[in-house]
Amino acid sequence: MADSEVERLFTFDTVIMRGIPNSLRDGALRMEELGEVDMAKAQENQVAYRRAMEEDLGVQVVYLEADESLPDCCFVEDCAVVADGVALITRPGSSSRWPEVTLIKRILGGGLGQEIVEMTETDATLDGGDVMFTGKEFFVGLSLRTNQKGANSLANAFPNYPVSGVKVSGHLHLKSMMSMAGPGIIAVGSSEHAQRAIRQIKKVSNFDYMTVTLPDDAAANCVYINKTLLHCSEDEFPESYKVFAEKFPKMTRVPIANSELYKVDGALTCKSLLICKKPKV
Repeated sequence: MADSEVERLFTFDTVIMRGIPNSLRDGALRMEELGEVDMAKAQENQVAYRRAMEEDLGVQVVYLEADESLPDCCFVEDCAVVADGVALITRPGSSSRWPEVTLIKRILGGGLGQEIVEMTETDATLDGGDVMFTGKEFFVGLSLRTNQKGANSLANAFPNYPVSGVKVSGHLHLKSMMSMAGPGIIAVGSSEHAQRAIRQIKKVSNFDYMTVTLPDDAAANCVYINKTLLHCSEDEFPESYKVFAEKFPKMTRVPIANSELYKVDGALTCKSLLICKKPKV
């Protein structure tokens, strides 16, 4: 696959986001207790994220209202996997999150024109946060939230791309410790959990990738979109911020603070679904 074709798959015109419900503070799922969420600061970070998408990247943001009955609803990434005009509607690993997918499905299949594919095996689970698409293939974290049948569902939905499972330990999702920082570039944390996962990827991958290792696993979750990299702020992860600055001196970079949602396992990629809208025929 030509580099230009891979770059096309990281080019988007629309982003789905959802508001942060006040119920997140006490009701959101979390692997460990990392302190109380400052809701005012979380909302400020959300506004900055949306502003970056609209003003820095010029994409349309479809911003959905928060649902207080769904404390995790702002983490829209987990509800679908979207690529090449196809949207696989997931079955999140926690049943409390199943109602979240209904609205996301309607939006994706409506005005955004994506081809909807649903998971049919009732015991298959898949969180979008476990899915890393390189533009050439998929890696799926086999984690607390995603099982092998979920990975198989992804492979069935995207038959033109290789799909490989990666065992996840120490983190909620695969992308809690790595993500795509550009075409052919994987940002990965330095912990043993992250390094074990990237070694698995190197063994099973069908293509070669450059890796950029960051001191902080959480900082390895970044968003590459339209030749721009959204990544951690300097205040939150100063050493990892320095690595981004050194390794990507010519790339447009937008630092985004996310300190409060990190406390409930919410990373930068969790907050959006990236879409290339299909025109109506």
